[in-house]
Amino acid sequence: MISLMTSGGAALWVAVLTTPFLIRWLLKHDIGQQIREDGPQVHITKAGTPTMGGITIVLAVVLGYLVAHLIPGVPDISRSGTLIVGVIVGAALIGFADDWIKVRHRRSLGLNKRAKIGSQIVLGLAFSFLAVYWAHATTTLSFTRYNSPGFELGTGLWVAWATFIVVGTANAVNLTDGLDGLAAGSATFCFAVLSVIGYWQFRHLAIYRVHDALDLALAAVALAGACLGFLWWNAAPAKIFMGDTGSLSIGAGLGGLCLLMNLQLLLALIGGLFVIVTLSVVIQVVSFRVFHRRVFRMAPLHHHFELGGWPETTVIVRFWILAGLFAALGLGVFYAGFLAAGGVT
Repeated sequence: MISLMTSGGAALWVAVLTTPFLIRWLLKHDIGQQIREDGPQVHITKAGTPTMGGITIVLAVVLGYLVAHLIPGVPDISRSGTLIVGVIVGAALIGFADDWIKVRHRRSLGLNKRAKIGSQIVLGLAFSFLAVYWAHATTTLSFTRYNSPGFELGTGLWVAWATFIVVGTANAVNLTDGLDGLAAGSATFCFAVLSVIGYWQFRHLAIYRVHDALDLALAAVALAGACLGFLWWNAAPAKIFMGDTGSLSIGAGLGGLCLLMNLQLLLALIGGLFVIVTLSVVIQVVSFRVFHRRVFRMAPLHHHFELGGWPETTVIVRFWILAGLFAALGLGVFYAGFLAAGGVT
């Protein structure tokens, strides 16, 4: 328990204390956000706000995770933990390239779609292969534990599935990162729940058989602390944006954790807000291309409510509430699964 508090606390304070230095450096070098012309007009005033704040999130996660392992009695860094940190850093590098192109060319578009998705697929495949052949992850599709419901995919299908999860979750968080603090606050709920679940899996190894559960919990709580610490500066009105550097790394970390903790199907509930936001984009695109009509005023969904007259802070807080409820419901389903497996209260 002390190691969890150390990991989360260290990550939080690293994010809180280092972000102002990054803000000043970005302002000095005139590195600011480029606003899309087809977005809500009220966002024009945000042009020039420092971006690429995800740098401090990743730094905070890595340091928080490593510091926790300095505590006597904490197991050595596991292969699963190394994989999670690796996929976070890898996704951050892709996001950084995207952000840098936007800043350098003074436009709202970074990497082209093929390069961006292609690099994410390569990252997802690398993570998936290493998860199976190096970290010995189970290839069973499950909600809360490896044998429930027990759909064995086999190595090939699981690698494809895991790659889809990593890429999909990364982009889902990226789509949600459209309002000040929305993605950071929503992700904090998810990672807080995953840290609790990871610790529970560690305490009940016989049921869950996730041998690196404690290490994964340390990574999850480091992500929660980093997101919360960054939120101090990212809350409306934001002093800095996380950019794709932050959103892609957070999403990849979320997907990777659920895969290695055997929570692939529960991910859709824990990260329910990200699913809804992504579905709003899919529905909008399909409706417009097939029926030439828009379902929403603008997608993603948070912009629909903005154009409907909701103040930005109202949209953010209400979406945070939804994110918290989804995460809590996911935790409830996980505990119900524990009781069904013969656990005790």
